[in-house]
Amino acid sequence: MRINSAIQAAIDLTAGAAGGTACVVTGQPFDTAKVKMQTFPNMYKGLVDCFVRTYKQVGFRGFYKGTTPALLANIAENSVLFMCYGFCQQIVRRIVGVDRKTKLSDLQNAAAGSFASAFATLVLCPTELVKCRLQAMHEMQLSGKIIQGHNITNWINLSISTVWSVVKGVIQKDGPLGFYRGLSSTLLREVPGYFFFFGGYELSRTFFASGRSKDDLGPIPLLLSGGFGGSCLWIAVYPVDCVKSRIQVLSMAGKQAGFMGTFVTVVRTEGVLALYSGLTPTMIRAFLANGALFLAYEYSRKLMIKQIDSY
Repeated sequence: MRINSAIQAAIDLTAGAAGGTACVVTGQPFDTAKVKMQTFPNMYKGLVDCFVRTYKQVGFRGFYKGTTPALLANIAENSVLFMCYGFCQQIVRRIVGVDRKTKLSDLQNAAAGSFASAFATLVLCPTELVKCRLQAMHEMQLSGKIIQGHNITNWINLSISTVWSVVKGVIQKDGPLGFYRGLSSTLLREVPGYFFFFGGYELSRTFFASGRSKDDLGPIPLLLSGGFGGSCLWIAVYPVDCVKSRIQVLSMAGKQAGFMGTFVTVVRTEGVLALYSGLTPTMIRAFLANGALFLAYEYSRKLMIKQIDSY
């Protein structure tokens, strides 16, 4: 059976969803630590201190705060990302004037991934906002940024914060557009970040292939390539992500400055190194989670193509 553009898009979307699920299951505890350390850099001495104190204060479930929106965010983002990645690869082929079957270079694939990330941002921003707020809710209480008696407590239970309570609070306080707090910083992170993400992944696959077809690589090279691509992304854009997290979390306690205002405030009051708070759990998560993402994506994609070809 011939695979047309619509079927290929559906395959990429489904494989992206599988990859997004694998990414969250593998990396959620490290992502939680990242958001906590980014938003409240002076509260924890390091990754181990963050893990120990979170476990003592909230228990094991504290590491999985925000898992539901994280799953929604990653499934939505990676479904759209990989579906648009296929379309953007065709656009790049048209721009450079090659046949639609021609294999793109690593640099051209990186450009296609960068274009695709702009579309994925539109579905990622709302779910990531909810995820970040849930992950940092305990720290918002400890820091006194959420105070008993203020209007904010009308929409959130300080003891048991649920996805619905946060969603309802955003709608009541800021309306539907409130879910797009931090959109500009998310775009600033995603577009250049995914250039390095797909570029690093494809470059690593080329290295492991050593002249063979990249489609024939086994699970270990795919895991390592995905981990390398994820590491490239976060090294390149981590300070932008730190600013984004602060905007999305701190804005629930009142008016929060935009990207440049928050960036300047952090540098002036806390120093440049504050923009790299939480980098350790991020890099651990980046390698593990993105290795799992690409492994799940590539194998589920191959499986679906094989099933369709058999008809």
